[in-house]
Amino acid sequence: MDGWIILDKPRELGSTQAVGAVKRNLREGGYAKTKVGHGGTLDPLAEGVLPIALGEATKLAGRMLDASKIYDFTIKFGEETETLDSEGEVIARSDRRPPMAAVAAICEHFTGPIEQIPPKYSALKVNGKRAYDLARAGEDVELKTRNVTIHALGLTNEISCAPIDSAFLTSAGRPDPYDAQIPLELAESVTLTAHVSKGTYIRSLARDIAHALGTCGHVTYLRRTKAGPFHESQAISLDLLNEIGKGARLEDHLLPLEAGLDGIPALSLDPDNAQAVRQGRIVSGLPHSDGLYFAKLGDVPVALIQLTDGTVKIVRGFNCT
Repeated sequence: MDGWIILDKPRELGSTQAVGAVKRNLREGGYAKTKVGHGGTLDPLAEGVLPIALGEATKLAGRMLDASKIYDFTIKFGEETETLDSEGEVIARSDRRPPMAAVAAICEHFTGPIEQIPPKYSALKVNGKRAYDLARAGEDVELKTRNVTIHALGLTNEISCAPIDSAFLTSAGRPDPYDAQIPLELAESVTLTAHVSKGTYIRSLARDIAHALGTCGHVTYLRRTKAGPFHESQAISLDLLNEIGKGARLEDHLLPLEAGLDGIPALSLDPDNAQAVRQGRIVSGLPHSDGLYFAKLGDVPVALIQLTDGTVKIVRGFNCT
């Protein structure tokens, strides 16, 4: 049981609860006890791709934290909440609704390296305490600005708009920008897709986009469609996970350990070198270019290694048979 279950996490289920659900279903399905961990927290109000590592794959779970992610998210304009999502109390309101053209244009402004302030309702620690615990206790929470990267940001197809009569907000797509009879589209809400680096808070991104458009807003829908190498097409539902506990084959849904190492080339070792790597002895003289490799003996994972001038340095060893 060394590998990955990619769970399509439903709303209201926490990441730790998801790990517990996997453990319970493995136990009820009669599988041997094994280590289980998740590859990156997903907020309870969010849904989508949550990689769950089993056995030796848990040694790679930390790599998922550093991986980029892709999210679909909906911003509702006109109200900002204390949590920056639909769970919190409204703390600001605005009558302004941005034109669709302005929403599309602002995406470029938020693409690339940016700075953002994380939500005060987050799991980040301030003086040893979780920010959300301090915020819920009524304390003033100040979080430092962090540098993140938005690799790509753009509109999806779900945009709810209302017509207005003004001819002066934008002329995008108009044959005559002064013809007041041609209605503009104001976005009541908009769904965007963002490919982001580790550490990016989508709720903060939504807040900042709304502010840049001269209004305020909060996230009403958040779905992670990709985490590192794992895509939503590989994910199974909670109902399907529960079927494993009732006797369905785990093997039908378990991705191999190396699925978490997408893009890292494999390197085949002979039995002597594989044994040396497992014992932590020096292996040198390998005729390969410098770089990171997934070392295997046949089909059996041996280690994640760094090769420099033909000499092996073990990054992470695997105890697989």
